[in-house]
Amino acid sequence: MALMEHLRELRTRLFRASVAIVLGLIVGYLLHTWVLKILQDPYCQISLKNATAANNGVLPQGWRCEFVALKVTDPLLLTLKISLWSGLIVSSPFWMYQLWAFVAPGLHRSERRWAYVFAGLAAPLFAAGAVLAFIVVSKGLEFLIGFINPNTSIMLEAMAYVDFVTGMMLVFGVAFEFPLGIMLANIAGIASGKRLLGWWRIAVFIFFVFAAIATPTADPFGMTFLALCMSLLYFGAVAFALVNDKRRGRNRPSYANIGDDETSALDDYDVEPVEAAAPVAAPTPLERRFDDIT
Repeated sequence: MALMEHLRELRTRLFRASVAIVLGLIVGYLLHTWVLKILQDPYCQISLKNATAANNGVLPQGWRCEFVALKVTDPLLLTLKISLWSGLIVSSPFWMYQLWAFVAPGLHRSERRWAYVFAGLAAPLFAAGAVLAFIVVSKGLEFLIGFINPNTSIMLEAMAYVDFVTGMMLVFGVAFEFPLGIMLANIAGIASGKRLLGWWRIAVFIFFVFAAIATPTADPFGMTFLALCMSLLYFGAVAFALVNDKRRGRNRPSYANIGDDETSALDDYDVEPVEAAAPVAAPTPLERRFDDIT
């Protein structure tokens, strides 16, 4: 396929993906109230619990879970942001298929098979990370709000709160994709399972550092949960690498691991004895004269 044909196909794929995202944005706009209610629910549950406890176990009359909008444009921007996020999630199967359809023709059959596996694991891993982040947000908010003085009231700003929750879900979701990179490196022959297993201390330390930097909360719960989950996924990817190396080793010849500048061992080579050859008779004078003429 010529370069211009690739560019035309890329334009077509991008146009179809854009149309899918726009349609998903419309669906997200229709669902934005429901999605916002789900995002606000962790804080509302904590606020309800605190209000009931402060009123001797009775819910205060007229109590409402409210958020503050500091700018006139915040309600519109909040609606668009939630609609866009929801639209990207709803339309993700279609625009991811367009991306895959553009890349797949350039892959070999074995590469396509592994790409299908990675594509099938990417979405569940991201969803698992997002769900875990939502659980961590509930625990983290309860921990942070617990430091407020009883005589102090709290009311969160809507845009900042939504950015906080969606940021946590995005960080956890992307972090859960890390094992796919390890599996890809092993399949490509960049890192063996034995080497990856030897790096486990460094990997765990890096996970905790990454979690401390990427987690937008100051409490230790979010950081610890993210680092532990990444460590478990890392060991799962290492187990896959060890099994893959063992499977690959069964199908490879014994000399496959020998470098080009190394000599192979001949320990198992059986030398067959060679019998002595019969003596060669000396040429006669007539044969010598014939050889001189020729």
